[in-house]
Amino acid sequence: MEYIQEIKQLVHSTRSKTYQMINSLMVELYWEIGRRIIDEEQNGLTRAAYGKEVLKNLSSELTQEFGRGFSERSLREFRQFYQFFPEIENWRTVFAKLNWSHFQRVLRVSDEQARSYYLKEAAENTWSVRVLDRNISTLSYQRLISTQKRTEKIQNDDFKSDQNKDEFIKSPAVLEFLNLPIGYSYTEASLEKALIDNLQKFILELGKGFAFVERQQHVKTDTADFCIDLVFYNYLMKCFVIIELKTNKITHQDIGQLDMYVRMYDDLKKGVDDNSTIGILLCTETDNTIAKYSVLNQNDQLFATKFLPYLPTEQELIEEIEKEKLKFKLLNENENE
Repeated sequence: MEYIQEIKQLVHSTRSKTYQMINSLMVELYWEIGRRIIDEEQNGLTRAAYGKEVLKNLSSELTQEFGRGFSERSLREFRQFYQFFPEIENWRTVFAKLNWSHFQRVLRVSDEQARSYYLKEAAENTWSVRVLDRNISTLSYQRLISTQKRTEKIQNDDFKSDQNKDEFIKSPAVLEFLNLPIGYSYTEASLEKALIDNLQKFILELGKGFAFVERQQHVKTDTADFCIDLVFYNYLMKCFVIIELKTNKITHQDIGQLDMYVRMYDDLKKGVDDNSTIGILLCTETDNTIAKYSVLNQNDQLFATKFLPYLPTEQELIEEIEKEKLKFKLLNENENE
């Protein structure tokens, strides 16, 4: 009966709110414990031996009275939690949306801006701990800012009011979830199928605000017919995003084709309230020379992004990010000549 379903929904909703409230209170409790530990250690002039004794004694007392959850390791995390986020009022909204496991994962991130980015994104996009862990492990923040012209906007509370497409394009893209063969060639059709089969994960890797529109979209002109590999719409940038797939190193012909598709899409598909279409060439290898001397350097609606079909090591990712920084440095030097 309908009233039974309504009552069930009410129970689910209330339980969810109760869990969120309890979770938020526990996170604030851990922050407060961390603050008290710091205060006590400072009273003891922060001597290493004294600080260690504080944690040992406190852990013993709390465990004896409240049970598990207050080991010396946990207390060190509470202390670090307070040190990283001393201004609790600035984070209260975020605290309410995440659980302690989210914060435990972020505590292992050394960069302050990266920590802030991951927490805000996790809260806003309701990331699970698993999704958060993947973004941290694949250096999502570093890949994102490697393509940004103004990275300081990540920390701006008004970030959303001034959207910039550079803040939505990550390079390189890590697509290990496609399970493509490593060391063997594969076709663009098989790559496209793998992306569609893993569409939700691919959209998360692309960035924020993406909605899938169509694959192999047919576009007809007066003289010819074309099929665009993948079409998305980004509701934050208010524009279509077309993606062309290349399972090889980019060529100037690839860039020319993408440029034509973007111009054609603006002319034939873009609505009056839409911003200009963005084109992304997703390829196995980019080329700095082509990036510097082709239309890529002249048209800020076009991007060439390398994808990695496997989960790289942190060092491999850092090297790829440095390559991207070098590419943009060369582009900027070319623009200033």
